Amino acid sequence: MTLIKACLNGTRRPEEHPALPLTPAQIAADSRAAVAAGASIVHVHPRDRRGRESLAPDVLTSVVRAIRGAAPGVPIGVSTGAWIESDAASRLASVRSWTVLPDLASVNLAEEGSVELAYTLAHLGVGVEAGVWTEADAELLVERELAAVCTRILVEVEGGEPGDALDEAGRILAVLDRHEVAVPRLLHGADTSAWPVLDAAIAAGLDTRIGLEDTLLDPDGRRVPGNAALVRIAADRAHAARPTGNPH
Repeated sequence: MTLIKACLNGTRRPEEHPALPLTPAQIAADSRAAVAAGASIVHVHPRDRRGRESLAPDVLTSVVRAIRGAAPGVPIGVSTGAWIESDAASRLASVRSWTVLPDLASVNLAEEGSVELAYTLAHLGVGVEAGVWTEADAELLVERELAAVCTRILVEVEGGEPGDALDEAGRILAVLDRHEVAVPRLLHGADTSAWPVLDAAIAAGLDTRIGLEDTLLDPDGRRVPGNAALVRIAADRAHAARPTGNPH
């Protein structure tokens, strides 16, 4: 059965959707609702009191504790995107200063300092989810032996039309297959490619994700009330489908 991760807020701004969760309480409530709708993991971008993404330990602590109180036992993942802290050394220092740890953290391999960050997170006991956007990222993962510290590989094909996204996914997966990378894979798109890529992931028996970070619309192009609605649709599609093989 396909695992569904709920990506609750991402980089979106409050004006993009009235139900976008930003505060610890909102994120916790959405986490609980998403799990009830069928999600197995939640992925969040913690925000400070001004609504800005942050890697600060106090911000992370508030969000992680709130989610654990609302949805006990559900794995919590956070972003470490370079846009949050553009200086690689500062970003690494922030992560090392965390006192309450998430279960998982995504590391975008295309970003400066990603390899050291991945190994640092693993040393802290945080599961590393390697964000792979291109074939070059996949080759870097193999070259630097990052599979040894990865909990999951995120094949993230977020740009362009659905067909282009699926082609890119096929190329990335081919690299991983060629090097026999035996780490669980999660495949997802975003915006126009969100639902086509989700369906392809389900058909291939891969894990996937959905949430307001990736799309504000249902498969028919209608605006959804929130994260739980997106997860429920994804869960229904996963239950109705049978894996058929590689999505390419």
